[in-house]
Amino acid sequence: MTSVLPDLELSGPLRVPEWVEQQLPTGLTVIVVQRPSVPLVELRLRIPTPAAPLAGLDVLADTLMSGTAQMSNVDIAAALQAVGGALGVSVDPDRLLVSGNGLVTGLDRILEILAHVLTGASYPEQEVATERDRLVERIHVARSQPAHLARVALLRRSYGTHPYAVQTPEPAQVRAVESDELRDLHRRWVRPAGAILVLAGDLDPEAVMASVSRALGGWDGSGTPPEALPPVPPLVTGPLVLSDRPGSVQSSLRLALPAVGRTHPDHPALQLANLIFGGYFSSRWVENIREDKGYTYGPHSTVEHSVAGSVLVVSAEVATEVTAPALLETSYELGRLASVPPSADELEQARRYALGTLQLGMSTQAGLAGTASGYAGVGLRLDHLARYADDLASVGVDEVAAVAGRYLAPAAAVSVALGDAERIEPDLARLTPVVREER
Repeated sequence: MTSVLPDLELSGPLRVPEWVEQQLPTGLTVIVVQRPSVPLVELRLRIPTPAAPLAGLDVLADTLMSGTAQMSNVDIAAALQAVGGALGVSVDPDRLLVSGNGLVTGLDRILEILAHVLTGASYPEQEVATERDRLVERIHVARSQPAHLARVALLRRSYGTHPYAVQTPEPAQVRAVESDELRDLHRRWVRPAGAILVLAGDLDPEAVMASVSRALGGWDGSGTPPEALPPVPPLVTGPLVLSDRPGSVQSSLRLALPAVGRTHPDHPALQLANLIFGGYFSSRWVENIREDKGYTYGPHSTVEHSVAGSVLVVSAEVATEVTAPALLETSYELGRLASVPPSADELEQARRYALGTLQLGMSTQAGLAGTASGYAGVGLRLDHLARYADDLASVGVDEVAAVAGRYLAPAAAVSVALGDAERIEPDLARLTPVVREER
């Protein structure tokens, strides 16, 4: 059935909120984004941690809020709740991220508690032991999940010796982390130089800057930011890597294709090409292997951006008996888009989706704060979004076709399959060279 698409009506350039930026003497950059609406504030503190020890940083993220010399973790939680606030910590290969929110009237207290943790986290031994055990358990659970195992195999295959190749520590490495090591990691990595604090909400920028200066001006550890990670290596094509999971009733297919960063001239057209291929429900690939053939429920492709590079990842979980046919159709759809331009209707539908999700992503304060923080981490500001929206609106069919030919050709893909090797290898080997993964 062919969908009848309404005319694309653009309401004009994307409008981004105003923001004020200031760098404190310690090296902390503060960005205050104004969103007059409900009296809430979203907080994102991004601390760069490239090449920090993986296991230690993961445990540090889980225990940063575990207490100080003056406050236990219960005290910290109660103090935050008293002003309608909350703080949490996460980590990835590029950064440690403290996320929070609360009432605007409680912002001074939230900043005070944040400063208390940043300058005085004590990593109590009992709390560290508890969170360390929880992290080990989460790793064991993850290792029983096919999606995680396929992701691990794809990272290893794509990045080789680059730090991005391993993003989950070994349980033994986690168990070896002690409180003293965390305190040392904190001194070396949790510092203001190069860090970025984003506050978004119904805020008076001048008053907020004064509050941040009072609360975080004593956060020391100033100096040069840590060295950046090296750029990710180019993808090296070769045989499909088959990771054996005996008895599995499903296979996990993963492909990595070259991509470009947000500031590259090809980026808007590549995003639209990805959507047309498999980036949303109305895409060619989803229509083929989900709607038409029923090989899978939720195939998806996306461009993943990291500080050191970008990659386009194609993911699908398929029944064991159709592993090879699903890979064949995936290669077919990639090749079709790389060699045959999309229709005008396909492009307009993808464009509307891209512009709509861009607007939707900034429609909440949490989305706005997350977007501003993520962009700031790679040296961009919200005005880049307005330019990006203009570029999306102007990309034509020929540009999408050219970019698809450069980046989506199946011959450029790195491929991984996780499944029952005895059942799926013979059929896969008829399509492409296959090598078993060594563990």
